[in-house]
Amino acid sequence: MTFSARAFARSFPLGWPASRLRSPEERIGLAVFALALLFAMTHSLWAHEFKAGDIEIVHPWSRATPEGAKVAAGYLVLKNHGGSPDRLVSATGEVAGVTQIHEMGVDANGVMSMKQLADGLEIPAGGEVALKPGSFHIMFMDLRKPAREGQSFKGTLTFEKAGTVEVEYSVDAMGGEHADHGG
Repeated sequence: MTFSARAFARSFPLGWPASRLRSPEERIGLAVFALALLFAMTHSLWAHEFKAGDIEIVHPWSRATPEGAKVAAGYLVLKNHGGSPDRLVSATGEVAGVTQIHEMGVDANGVMSMKQLADGLEIPAGGEVALKPGSFHIMFMDLRKPAREGQSFKGTLTFEKAGTVEVEYSVDAMGGEHADHGG
């Protein structure tokens, strides 16, 4: 059996799909269906999630750093789908010599401070914890190379129960608000 482009074209004349759809509602319905199908097929390309046991790690990201910067921060959402709490106990980042889990806060006098969470960060059973600017975050110190917008870098997260999982941090623009990537 041979394939003929001319025979194929005769089978489906120009305008075939539109000629079958007579009403605007049918055409809109087809367009919505096509967009939904496209979204379903490409969603995994956008997904930036990792899993370790009952812990889901949603969109690890960082901001671009200026040349010569010595620190950067990492952000993500930790979701615990299990029936018991777990704890993020350590992290690494290939861009840093030292990586720690930190919390930023403001005291009663309005003074902002940052401290290392030496015992890690608890993720409650059935709950989630957002590591975000001005709150909990991963601190990358003694940077070996700058974080560049549009690139990514690898790291690990280690949990008390779920173990260690490799993650990849996407690098967003240096300033401004982070776009929500599903976290």
